[in-house]
Amino acid sequence: MGRLSYRLDALNFFLADVRGGLGAFVSVFLVTAASWTPAEVGVVLTLSGLIGIAFHTPVGAMIDAVRDKRTILIGAVVLLAVCAIAIERRPSGPVVFTADVVMAVLGGVFAPTVAALTLGLFPDQQLAARFARNAVWDRIGNLTIAALVGIMGWVWTQHTTFYLIPVFAAVTTVVVLTIPASAIDHDRARGFVWDQINRRPQPFWRLVWANRPLLLLAMIAAVFHFANASMLPLVGQKLALANPGSETALLSACIIIAQASTIPAAHVAGCNVKTWGLKAILATACLALVLRGWIFATTVSLPVLLAAQILDGIAAGLWDVVLPLFLARIVAGSGRYSASRGVVGTVQGIGGSISNAAAGALVVWGGYPATFAALAITAGVACVLVATLPRPDAEIE
Repeated sequence: MGRLSYRLDALNFFLADVRGGLGAFVSVFLVTAASWTPAEVGVVLTLSGLIGIAFHTPVGAMIDAVRDKRTILIGAVVLLAVCAIAIERRPSGPVVFTADVVMAVLGGVFAPTVAALTLGLFPDQQLAARFARNAVWDRIGNLTIAALVGIMGWVWTQHTTFYLIPVFAAVTTVVVLTIPASAIDHDRARGFVWDQINRRPQPFWRLVWANRPLLLLAMIAAVFHFANASMLPLVGQKLALANPGSETALLSACIIIAQASTIPAAHVAGCNVKTWGLKAILATACLALVLRGWIFATTVSLPVLLAAQILDGIAAGLWDVVLPLFLARIVAGSGRYSASRGVVGTVQGIGGSISNAAAGALVVWGGYPATFAALAITAGVACVLVATLPRPDAEIE
């Protein structure tokens, strides 16, 4: 298991490099180097994002159905590399829109497939620590690629950064192939339990409508991400208005502080799942979001606002560990692990996608303090919903 664990660490690291090499950097490239307007970028990203959200559930069902999860990952990184080159070589409307749609759909492939691989490679008693390591190495990869893209874009041009994606895609492919197919229990990877006799997947609609814990978890995800998604853009605006000329540096600092804080939060959560329990950790993530919103609503101090981003990292790190574990418990035996993650991802995406529009309207109506207070109250609703979840921790031995 030691070698497999190191290989999965490497897979999470390089996958984060592949995924993180695009994202927000595409928007900057289109506006500054391809003569797009911010409005055009916004329309394309919004439409492609909504299409990606709609595909989360069918993509999850596909991950469950395909036995060779390694092939899914290899195909996905190759497609992402092709998208990167296509955008750099021909940043026209149809090409960028098509590439953005593909990238948005692939956003529902990577994390669920890695989670499924983790289930198929490791026994139950090791899953908490293993999912924590997945989150840690994913965040380290995010920080690494952000630094590399920044350095390359500064030393050379933005165009060169797109060619990092094929390089990391090739390395990722090699890492994936170092994980032996024979080491993966494909039935466990899709959500069956080891001693299950009848290994037929549960009918999808029964999974969705009859599994109350799954519906509650999806609702919590939607409320949590509604409260969370707009906080960083809003605090970036608040800092920019108070510190003209330092906008980019302050927003970068907010992102780096949050990403770096995620790493210890995920590690601590993974080490203490048995002691604290999944519900308590999930509630803590929601409370961190409540406190962050309250701080943003009540202070204008630059150091305090930046320090509050630690709470963003704590919430994200705890969420990254709890979500795959919670799903593994509440859909155990269904054979629909990745499909259930797709359901949660779709509902979560809807919550996050409407967050910015709603928060923007609130800012116009009541200002930044009232908006942050409303988001904090919304995060409190997520805490209340967590209290209604059944406790799955009895199965974590």
